[in-house]
This record gives sequence, C-alpha cells and structure tokens, in this order.
Amino acid sequence: MPTFPAAPLTEFATALFIQGGVSQAEARLIAESLVAANLRGHDSHGVMRIPYYVDGVAKGEVKTDAEFVVRRETSVILVADGNWGFGQTQARRLTERLIAKAGDSGLALGTLVRCAHIGRLGEYCEQAAAAGLVSMMMVNTHGCAARVAPPGGRAPRLGTNPIAFGVPYGETPLILDFGTSTTAEGKVRVKKLAGQLCPDGWLQDANGRPTNDPNALYGDPPGAILPMGGPQAYKGFGLSLMVEILTGALSGGVTMREKPLNQIGNCVFMLAIDPGRVGGAEHFASEVAQLATFVRGCPRIDGVEEILLPGDPERRTLAARSSGGIPLDDGNWRQLTALADRLGVAAPAATS
Repeated sequence: MPTFPAAPLTEFATALFIQGGVSQAEARLIAESLVAANLRGHDSHGVMRIPYYVDGVAKGEVKTDAEFVVRRETSVILVADGNWGFGQTQARRLTERLIAKAGDSGLALGTLVRCAHIGRLGEYCEQAAAAGLVSMMMVNTHGCAARVAPPGGRAPRLGTNPIAFGVPYGETPLILDFGTSTTAEGKVRVKKLAGQLCPDGWLQDANGRPTNDPNALYGDPPGAILPMGGPQAYKGFGLSLMVEILTGALSGGVTMREKPLNQIGNCVFMLAIDPGRVGGAEHFASEVAQLATFVRGCPRIDGVEEILLPGDPERRTLAARSSGGIPLDDGNWRQLTALADRLGVAAPAATS
C-alpha cells in the first residue's frame, strides 16, 4: 500500500485534471478538496474520484468553469443552478453566498441543482463553522444511481443520500457527516478496486441475500446497500427519503425514478444559522462547551480510552496523515497511474 505526502499528491491530482481538460484554477481547487478528504480519512471522497471526474469531463457530463446561475433569491433564500459544473466549485459558491446572507439576516437557506458530485459535505459545514454559523447540508444523486433498498425490498430505490451538520466550537468544531445508508457507495467502490470484501451488514445481492462481494452492487440486476440502522433500518431509510425530498423536490431538481432524466450529480440543500440571532452567541457557545464537557466526561466502558465527539476522528486522522502521509490501496493507485499514463502525467514517488 503506497503512501504519499499531501503536497505532491495534490500536485499530481491537479496535473491530472489539467491534462483532462479542466482549467488550472479549478483543477487546483478540486485537487485540494479531494486530498483534504483523504487527509481526514474519507478516502471514498478523495483522489479515487479523479478517474470518474475526468471521465465525466470527457463525456461532456461535467463542465469546467461552469456558470453559477441564481434562479431565485430573497434576503434569506437562494435557489441556484450549477449548469453541471464541478460540484466542489459550485457548492463552495453556494456556501459562500449563504454565509454572507446569514451574516446579514441571521438565517440562509440555499438549494442547488444540476451540479456534479460535490465531495465531502463536512468540508462546507467546516467552512460555515469557521464563520461562526450552525449549518445543515444534504444531497441526493439527482435522480440517478439508486443504490439503497428499502427495508424488505430486493431492488435499490434511493441513493446513499448523505447529510451533514456543523457547529462552531472553538478550534474543534463539531462536524457530523454521514450517509443514511450503512456505508457510502464510494467505500464499496474502494473495496471493489482494491479486490477486497465488504464487512458484514453493508450489502445484499439482487435476491436480497446478505453478501460481502462489492461486485454485487454493480451487477445486472444490481444488488443494494442496506439502509443505516441495522434491525431498525426503517429509520435510516426514512431519513434518506426525507433527504431525497428536501434536495430533489424542494430545490426544483429531480428525485429518484425508474428511468433517470439526466446524468448522475447532486441536488443540494443547505441551511446556515447565526446563533447570535437566535438564543445569543455567548449563550450558544457556553451551552455547547458545557455539553461537550459533560459528554466527554461520561464514565467509560473498560478498554475505552476516551469519548469522541463528531469531528474528533477526522482531526486525529488529519494529524496522523499530515505527518505520516496518505495511504492508498494498490487497486486505486493502479487506476490513478493508468490515467496518468494515458494523460502523460508523471506520478509521484511513494514514501513507503
């Protein structure tokens, strides 16, 4: 398993995007976003996405330097169209505009349609938290690529439909970012490319039987990822259904259907709130701090060293990988080097 420092991996990713037809400025932004996901342990949203992004550009499904078009706007609402531009570019534009609106009005709600994959949702909640705002963000897959079966169903009917929350808390904001399924589709893809089996409880085959084979998800007919919740999977699936509605229907976008209307992408819903305009900034900060202290002070089960809060695992992985490098499994690295060979880009040397 090769390991790479973040800086040369970012340069490599940038070069791949440029040679793949992406403008230099946008290539750098996307590369930094993907490597930042790897640094935080979200490898399913990291550089393994590069071949699929470049392929999307080649097919004309993803546009570089696409215009961000505002379709409707009030002092607190922004309804936008991403024109199938890169998700990292368009989602950042949405977030920046909502941060400004929340600063003016105390509250901002934004939606975005016709947007390519926006990457790790926690990135945008971190951006809002740095501005002192509470945030909630969610996406669907723009009516494409059903991956998750309803409880009792054999066939997939929804995407993995992630949702994220961000809460400012000094230098350690609370960032909760998770799919409403047992795992992200990207994590299944990582296992597939690595030639590894998936853990128990992730997948079922096309007949509804449990399986560990990641290839089952991409078969014909396809298998499915299970909803979050295990024996109470109806909770995860119910949450996923609400995400589908808030992102696809409320935005003016697209929800899941038998025959997709467009290529895969993201419909986005984001909410940003200034706590100073609600219960008061000092009160909010004090209550979050005391709650975090109270939870961390919980008596621990034998063998547990400490209680972790949302955002802690990512910060620990960030610290470890910033110093020790980013590990990439052999299968995914082969995909990247094959793309590099085709585009004439030199691959960086691994440190281990």
